[in-house]
Amino acid sequence: MAQQGNFRSGQIAIVGRPNVGKSTLLNQLIGQKISITARKPQTTRHSIRGVASGPGRQMIFVDTPGFQSSVVNALGSTMNRTVTQMLAEADVTILVLVAGRPAAEDESIIRKLPPGKPLIVVLNKVDRVRDRSLLLPQIERLSARLDARAFVPVSAQSGYQLDLLVQEIEKALPHGEPIFPEDQLTDRDERFFAAEFIREKLFRALGDELPYTTTVVIDRFEELKQLRRIHATILVDKPSHKAIVIGDGGTRLKAIASSARRELEVLFSSKVYLQIWVKVRRGWSDNQTELKRLGYA
Repeated sequence: MAQQGNFRSGQIAIVGRPNVGKSTLLNQLIGQKISITARKPQTTRHSIRGVASGPGRQMIFVDTPGFQSSVVNALGSTMNRTVTQMLAEADVTILVLVAGRPAAEDESIIRKLPPGKPLIVVLNKVDRVRDRSLLLPQIERLSARLDARAFVPVSAQSGYQLDLLVQEIEKALPHGEPIFPEDQLTDRDERFFAAEFIREKLFRALGDELPYTTTVVIDRFEELKQLRRIHATILVDKPSHKAIVIGDGGTRLKAIASSARRELEVLFSSKVYLQIWVKVRRGWSDNQTELKRLGYA
């Protein structure tokens, strides 16, 4: 056990525009998948805390939605407010950018960074940069305008230089007592992960064919000794979207359910009975009452 006064703990907000690899980074840093990933932009819609406890420190990583520079509905506004709130609450900020590929959309989140708070800039997907000399000009431009403690090129996918990133984070953490029990991995419950993993399989199966205004609701969740019995509903905005999700003869929906069930069984270390329906609920993503009921607001 760390000597009193030497222990470090705090919240680390992982922020950036959509599709820069924030969720993959979180999963790698805590050593287990808790945040869903997909090629579709704005896959992450909620803040998710992942806890990594070790000798003398506890890191509480907060995965946030990708900050949207152009908001088109109430859901987008709610997600942006979540990012702003997490930035205000965090002890350390990790800004995730794509290595060698600066984008105009990065400016929206850079302007939101709170002054005076420890900042670490992560240049992710460095394994995709053929000419590493491109990184130096990017770092020089960023260092001229950002008061960052470190600029760390990483590959969240392969784990490259994540050990160096962890060292930098630990040095930036304030002294303090642990916030979560040592064996706790996240602040979310199994019901939440059931909905998220179904939504991930939905996005991965349909990609751009699937409209963004789609979500998953858990209608019933029973936890038995060696079984989780889950009844879920996929909400879509139009009848034509419902047909896309179900597929010819229900084949797509069956494949989505089967893939989600297998991964949930690994996560829960239990057998899973999963039944999924698809329902039309028009305008849910632009209705504040609906968003609150669905846990977004």
